[in-house]
Amino acid sequence: MNAASPFQTMADFVKAARDNPAALNIGTINIGSSQNLTAELLKSTAAIDVTLVPYRTSPEVLIALMRDDIQLAVDSYAALKSALRDNKIRPIATSAANPSEILPNVPPVKDSGIGDFDVISWNGVFARTSTPKDIIDILNRGLHDALALPEVKQQALEFGIEAKGSTPEELGARLRSDIDKWSKVIERAGVPKQ
Repeated sequence: MNAASPFQTMADFVKAARDNPAALNIGTINIGSSQNLTAELLKSTAAIDVTLVPYRTSPEVLIALMRDDIQLAVDSYAALKSALRDNKIRPIATSAANPSEILPNVPPVKDSGIGDFDVISWNGVFARTSTPKDIIDILNRGLHDALALPEVKQQALEFGIEAKGSTPEELGARLRSDIDKWSKVIERAGVPKQ
């Protein structure tokens, strides 16, 4: 939110959007980006009629937010970090299901009463299907060990990344779940396939 915004919480924004259909704008980068799809998911989960305004870059989204051309921005912590630090904008919600290590005092979107909402960005390391299990286990242990190092965790947090490892099975389940979730969001929003 713009630091001067009257909306103090995500619930405030959702209520205003429901009370004044089509009056509020949400800014994101490019149609089909994870930020844009997150805004589409917010729109459908909260059952609100808002206009999504796509910009080419995060700095353009930030400028639009500070000028009040948009009333809410959906973007990554890293892209907004300096404006947050300088109190030019105010965070009102995080997109993951649980509170963030980076913004521990900012509630998740799902706490605003709109229902189930869980969006996280993640990275995975993949190997060929023919890679022996013992090699996969060694690589997985090495990644867990590296990601658990305090200096690695701290450096990742500086970039807005809550670094942690998982198992190949957990990664596979997340991948399948996200493909299903985002396919539905893309279809519902009418995002053109590229």
